[in-house]
Amino acid sequence: MKNERDGFLQNAVVVITGASSGIGKATALEFARNGASVVAAARRRTPLEELVVECENLGGHAIAVPTDVSDENAVKNLAKQAIRRFGRIDIWINNAGVSAAGEFEKLPSDVFRRIIDVNLFGTVNGSRAVLPYFREQGRGLLINISSQLGKMGAPYFSPYSVSKFGIRSLGECLRQELIGTNIYVSTVMPATIDTPFFQHSGTYAGRPTKAIPPVYDVSEVVDTIIDLARSPKREVFVGSSARRMNFAHTVMPGVYEKMAAKKISKDHFENKPAADNPGILFEPAESESRIDGGWQRRERVRKMSNAALFFGALAVPAVAWYLARGAANNTYSSRWRSRYSEDPGPSILHKDPEMEIPDPAQVERDRKQWEKIYGNEARKGPAA
Repeated sequence: MKNERDGFLQNAVVVITGASSGIGKATALEFARNGASVVAAARRRTPLEELVVECENLGGHAIAVPTDVSDENAVKNLAKQAIRRFGRIDIWINNAGVSAAGEFEKLPSDVFRRIIDVNLFGTVNGSRAVLPYFREQGRGLLINISSQLGKMGAPYFSPYSVSKFGIRSLGECLRQELIGTNIYVSTVMPATIDTPFFQHSGTYAGRPTKAIPPVYDVSEVVDTIIDLARSPKREVFVGSSARRMNFAHTVMPGVYEKMAAKKISKDHFENKPAADNPGILFEPAESESRIDGGWQRRERVRKMSNAALFFGALAVPAVAWYLARGAANNTYSSRWRSRYSEDPGPSILHKDPEMEIPDPAQVERDRKQWEKIYGNEARKGPAA
């Protein structure tokens, strides 16, 4: 059944930051597929221009506006370019984000500050740039991409978690300021999503980061954003693990903290060394413009390998037992066949040296003697 706001999506003007890869790119393509006009922003021009072509091939309209969201003036220009090209902005999605892992004291100050600048102040800059236009229009939807770490902290990712807490708090503050208007603010809090985000992340932990399982397909975030465009909500988790972790964090925070510390240390890093590096914090990746990061495929391969090892470990003793059992059965069968496969009848008695074939004449003499002693009763046979 077609949603009553589908017509709105066909004519919507949508600004998306962080649109060169991952969630941002996938979201831009889905809005274009619904007929929307897309204003794609990120630091790299080439992947944005390629995205514009893809959006137009899907039936939408699009423009590329290279933007560093940590630069307030650049973000104001992004809003102006959208208005100049399409005349209005219906939906603004603050999606751009970066990360770097490391112990709190070992993270360089400029790295910590850069993560806050891009994630939190990038969202602040985007919100401040678009809200005047929303107020002038009398309507609008602001969607801020936070994280499940916007509700609960995580070791080694303190600047990222701090920035995502701030984004969630900003949404709550803005909703209260905008009560009585037709301007909505939604906060999206995804679990681990299969994008190149972790390949882009910096590390100061001695090992590169990886997606911590369970890993969800990017389509789950895109579907959530499209649903919010049709029917805005305050806050939305994406991925059942995010909801479970939030429940555990709320009900038993002490237990959650111990569990999270152990799991993140064990599962959020590759098992190989890595030199300290800032990832894409200060310079964008040259060529990476994929939507997925290949993490779900890796997880499937890992599970299949573990299953193969598990069942292989079970198979070795099972096969050994089966072969031993078969050998024993074959030996028994051989004895059975060697002893009992000959023709039945008196000849079988030759196999037992204690038994001999009686002489026929002697058998006849015994019969006659039997009849003489027992008379006719002998011919009746034994009693029934």
